[in-house]
Amino acid sequence: MKTVIRTFFRTLRVVLGPFMLLKERLTRPVGVQRAPAEQATVNLQCQSLTLYQFSTCPFCIKVRQEMHRLSLPIEKRDAQHHIAHRDELLQGSGGTKVPCLKITDSQGQTQWLQDSNAIVAYLQARFAAP
Repeated sequence: MKTVIRTFFRTLRVVLGPFMLLKERLTRPVGVQRAPAEQATVNLQCQSLTLYQFSTCPFCIKVRQEMHRLSLPIEKRDAQHHIAHRDELLQGSGGTKVPCLKITDSQGQTQWLQDSNAIVAYLQARFAAP
């Protein structure tokens, strides 16, 4: 029974995945326009952020849409198809739940945010235009 359920959801993901990615691309918001110096500062701050995600996860799509809206060049790591990234996520956060934002501060301390609403709120608070 467990195999049947897994097969069903895997098939559902394979069938719906391309449509979800197409919807993401077609509904992508316009990015915030910043002055070049301000955008350079934001780009520098984004180097300390990494998003662990699955390409067709609806919660990951929500976070990626917000990243695009805020014009944030955050590194994205595929924890679904890349075993090393999944292992990093498991070791760092204690689970493989996505989306998960890895935040590294200037002292090298790492914090992991695992909820899409919390990630979006963090990005808006830190990078939203005044």
